[in-house]
Amino acid sequence: MSTFNFHGEISGPSNFGDGGKIEIHHHGAHPAEALRLATELVRQLRAEDRPVLVEQAEVVRGELVRADQEQRPADPGRVRRALETISMGLTTGSAGLALAQELGRVIGL
Repeated sequence: MSTFNFHGEISGPSNFGDGGKIEIHHHGAHPAEALRLATELVRQLRAEDRPVLVEQAEVVRGELVRADQEQRPADPGRVRRALETISMGLTTGSAGLALAQELGRVIGL
């Protein structure tokens, strides 16, 4: 902790934390929203004719379904690996990449 004394005006947005970043996480979004995004991701990757990436999207969707059935949180490692594989196989600006990123955000990864 610093003993830095600040004698200036304190108003407006301030940056707190490591590197001056403010991070607000809304973990634990409703499971139905995550499942909806996972289903949409599978559909989008099929439309883009990406069979290998569809398999990874099915891994994510399957884990979300199993977690919901067993009333437990989804395995973050399994979901993260699959989403990373999907992200590496897609181009910047694609709808599939946007869905994968949003799904990771909703899940809290």
